[in-house]
Amino acid sequence: MSIAENLIAFTFAATLLTVTPGLDTALILRTSTVEGRKQGIYAALGINAGCMLWGAAVAFGLGALIAVSELAYDILKYCGAAYLAWLGVNMLLRPRQSLGTVETDARPPANWFLKGMLGNLLNPKVGIFYVSFLPQFIPQGQPLVAWTFGLISIHVMLGLLWAMILIGATQSLAGVLRREKVIQWMDRATGLVFVLFAARLALSRR
Repeated sequence: MSIAENLIAFTFAATLLTVTPGLDTALILRTSTVEGRKQGIYAALGINAGCMLWGAAVAFGLGALIAVSELAYDILKYCGAAYLAWLGVNMLLRPRQSLGTVETDARPPANWFLKGMLGNLLNPKVGIFYVSFLPQFIPQGQPLVAWTFGLISIHVMLGLLWAMILIGATQSLAGVLRREKVIQWMDRATGLVFVLFAARLALSRR
């Protein structure tokens, strides 16, 4: 395929990957709905920062270590599962009661940025996916590092665009979505999703 055809094919595949519901979608929807647009944007930026770091790891060969080393893969996998389980259990046991709880929260603004980034970085499947997925769209003879960062940048831009759409959709329904019962339901539902993803990650194989 030509360079243009590779870029078009990757953009199409990355778009499908981005809009497929998963952990990132659940995190952005919950954060934006319960804690507001600003925190939702922080979460989205953190998730995509994690993608960029994984891209750097793949570009410089570190991602290959996760792909070939059983020990490195398992360590990262279980750390990621434990982190997701911790987030999920906290949401299940201590759901938000109202926006007043959010507004008086003293946590720093970067909190959800870090949570989004760590949730991405502690998932070894992201690294393995990039290791196996990206090379298919790098034309033969082209510089590996430059193309890897270029393709990851396309994926990140698509991710940010999709996040803005999700955040915008929740804000238009803010009056309904921020009622006490709805907030509690959103926290518990998202917490359950996180716990299920944690179990799936811990029990998964390559």
